[in-house]
Amino acid sequence: MSVEMIILIAVLVVVGFLYSLYRSVIIAKNNVLEALSGIDVQLKKRHDLVPNILTIAKKFMEHENELFEKVTELRSQAMKAPSGTKAKFAAESMLDKAMSQLLVSVENYPELKSNDTMLQAMRTYNEVEEHIAAARRFYNSALTQVRNTVQIFPGSLFAGFVADVINYSYFEASDEDRAPVDAGSIL
Repeated sequence: MSVEMIILIAVLVVVGFLYSLYRSVIIAKNNVLEALSGIDVQLKKRHDLVPNILTIAKKFMEHENELFEKVTELRSQAMKAPSGTKAKFAAESMLDKAMSQLLVSVENYPELKSNDTMLQAMRTYNEVEEHIAAARRFYNSALTQVRNTVQIFPGSLFAGFVADVINYSYFEASDEDRAPVDAGSIL
């Protein structure tokens, strides 16, 4: 085998390795963007469901206008926040808390609590929340994968190709959500 052939094979191996590495970085980046899109799809379902729940609840909960306005405002803020940012996650968390307050308030209205339409809306809302949680876990996993890929050599050589994605925030529970539940305050 000639020296030129050995050099050519070595160059092809190096180029193949670099291409494979570049490809894995781009795939990891696209997985993060796909996961983020999955969260947005689930959040859109929640945003679409909130007005329906409010409409049903308003028929029975005449004294909860302040809570209705709060939920409506928080929904609007959450829909406007840029995807993948801490502001988006914070806005969605605030909306989730307000919706939890609303659903707890439903317990004070027996006729609403037994309304079939409201029961179905609440079940659907709970399903959407479970899907949001799953999408967030998938997103955090994809973000960890891309960060690992570009922070460990030789992937760090291609970090510039995914710089916009590795700066995204993880979805994390707020300090309030991490605190132990005080069952006495619920009862």
